[in-house]
Amino acid sequence: MARRRQLVVVVPFVVVPPVAVAAAPAASCPPAMPAMSWLVGDPRCMAIVPTSAPQLVLLRHGETEWSRTGKHTGRTSDVPLTQAGEEQARLAGRALADFRFAAVYSSPLERARRTAEIGGWTDVVVDDDLGEWDYGPVDGRTSAEIGEILGREFVIFEDGVRVLPPDPEHGAGGKGELLEDVYERARRFVARAEETLRDGGDVLAVAHGHLLRVLATAWIDADPRLGARLELGTAAICLLGHGHGLRTVEGWNLPPTS
Repeated sequence: MARRRQLVVVVPFVVVPPVAVAAAPAASCPPAMPAMSWLVGDPRCMAIVPTSAPQLVLLRHGETEWSRTGKHTGRTSDVPLTQAGEEQARLAGRALADFRFAAVYSSPLERARRTAEIGGWTDVVVDDDLGEWDYGPVDGRTSAEIGEILGREFVIFEDGVRVLPPDPEHGAGGKGELLEDVYERARRFVARAEETLRDGGDVLAVAHGHLLRVLATAWIDADPRLGARLELGTAAICLLGHGHGLRTVEGWNLPPTS
């Protein structure tokens, strides 16, 4: 049996975990710090406080029935939020209420646009580059189901989506995108976001699990396969910024509340 290749990546950043602050009145929320955002857990102060430097904030859409059951949900399958997913979107809006975003972008897919709407962001630019990975023949299937067909473990960041033949019942019969294509879309979005960041404004991107994991690797100029190591839950929040002249990850997979 052929041995699977292992990817070893040296990444020039440190993920800073959120700092849990004990319950306290809203007035005592800690001030913004130059290199860290604070997750404050008191019900009166349930927010991530912006830093003094601009950040690119990533927000994955809330739960859908397919995300709950582990099905790949790409660009051709637009599954609505569950009731729990809508509640997650509301909590994400509260968690990010202290931000005054200079620009808010969303994937064109309903589950992302609805998350932005429920979160309270109305002036939203729909950006096609933020659409989820086109999964082609693996769309609507779980990793376990694909693994059963292949007779081995399926790892999307290594295998890609073209491990199965096109199927009219999955992904609209298309062959799906290469990981490199998704990475290029992410790089284009990063370049647009950087224009606003350089002017001192924060940017919010509401999108999807795999797309945002690839976007994080594009942000730090890393191999997109590193995205396999970046777990991202529904309605989770991530904070990207700059430090010591480098693009950095300042917070990752933060829940919308503590």
